[in-house]
Amino acid sequence: MSKAKIMLEKEMKTGTVDKRLFSSFVEHLGRCVYTGLYEPGHMTADSDGFRGDVMESVRELDIPLIRYPGGNFVSGYRWEDGVGPVSARPKRLDLAWRTLENNAVGINEFAKWCKNVDAEIMMALNLGTRGIESALDLLEYCNHPSGSFMSDLRVGHGVKEPHNIKIWCLGNEMDGTWQMGHKTAREYGRLAAETGRAMKMYDPALELVACGSSGPNMPTFAEWEAETLDEAYDIVDYLSLHQYFANRNNDTSAYLACSLETDRFIKTVISVCDYIKAKKRGKKDIMLSFDEWNCWFHNENSDKETMEKHPWSVAPRLLEDTYTFEDALVVGCTLITFLKNANRLKIACLAQLINVIAPIVTEPGGGIFRQSIFYPFMHVSKYGRGTVLFPVISSSKYDCKDFCDVPFLEAIGVWNEEHGELVLFAVNRDINSSMTISCDIKSFGDYEAAWHIALESDDLKATNTLDKPDTILPVNKSGTFAGENGVYEVTIAKASWNVICFKPAKIL
Repeated sequence: MSKAKIMLEKEMKTGTVDKRLFSSFVEHLGRCVYTGLYEPGHMTADSDGFRGDVMESVRELDIPLIRYPGGNFVSGYRWEDGVGPVSARPKRLDLAWRTLENNAVGINEFAKWCKNVDAEIMMALNLGTRGIESALDLLEYCNHPSGSFMSDLRVGHGVKEPHNIKIWCLGNEMDGTWQMGHKTAREYGRLAAETGRAMKMYDPALELVACGSSGPNMPTFAEWEAETLDEAYDIVDYLSLHQYFANRNNDTSAYLACSLETDRFIKTVISVCDYIKAKKRGKKDIMLSFDEWNCWFHNENSDKETMEKHPWSVAPRLLEDTYTFEDALVVGCTLITFLKNANRLKIACLAQLINVIAPIVTEPGGGIFRQSIFYPFMHVSKYGRGTVLFPVISSSKYDCKDFCDVPFLEAIGVWNEEHGELVLFAVNRDINSSMTISCDIKSFGDYEAAWHIALESDDLKATNTLDKPDTILPVNKSGTFAGENGVYEVTIAKASWNVICFKPAKIL
């Protein structure tokens, strides 16, 4: 058994958590929408065709914001196809995923679904095959109360109240050669700036997200970020980051260390943003929106075969990764990394929400289950609201193929002063040994150890499935604490995710 120490000091604050750090993403891709959130005739479906079992699981995640409708899909999307009478909506070829989009669900249906799950919309604009005019039409359709052509069109479609969408993505992954309408940084930066400038002529309070690189391994990273912001700094509020994680070499120790690369990615983008701020003699900080992230690699070959050999079907099974226990640990490490950077990282969208590389999986006409990654996301969304505290950590380290000096203990503390809770999120990266952590919280006075929830498994490749949905479940480890006077010891299992809560003694 290894040992580690962590000290959480009340005054060592690094940032306030924006609740939008626990957001998600719904794209018209595979079965995310159709037979995912929307399945008329399903035994749990409401009068609008939304699956009730899905809404119940989504509500449990307490997601405040959902990015929509893409993704690669959006760069060829005509938003007008998804409004008006469903029977009159055209079917379109989606070139991004080589499927047929029937447009049964559009912005009005999705907005209604979001209200049902208490989430707001983060609307992505097509700046690939379309541009400023289409963006302004959609903005008017969604946000203007009435009395103009587009707002009255919405009212005529049976939606009297505006959707009041406040945050907009100016395109998607526009540096990617796979993207319809792919552009150079200067071309995109100009288009993003002019689109955003026109949108803010309607509403200066809109929040706008510019595309950053599609990932830290893109050949133009971080030149793309600098050139884009050079054009759009005065207009945009956020710069996006995208990253996906994979264990293609079946090297768990290296896989669990990939959050170190995520931290480096975030800090590099912050540096570029601050460089442009200095260059422009600017007064505002550009914040970050990590609006696509997840593990994604399990079904790459079958996805490619489906798109190549069986194109133009409606809602095929695409990107339906079955997540393992070790994937849940990677998601936990990533969420801890996000919290560490909460002073500048304000939005993060787990990609995606249902069926497509998702925490929630449905069967058409059948049941539903929660994947391993559901639980660390739910825990941080539920207990990670408040002020992030800089942790002083002493932990043994290891080297792996891609990284050196990887701490076995990955952890962060969040203090929710309003609820009187100090919560420690911790991952033991050691796949062979349990760990005893000495937690020094003396600066919190009478706070004592209250409860401990853990995600543990002896099988790193264990999964939840429709037939066996409870293979990976959180367990209550309360009663495992030792210590007093502000220093408490807790033992966490090898390769485990842990949520440890401290509260004032008078509340216990």
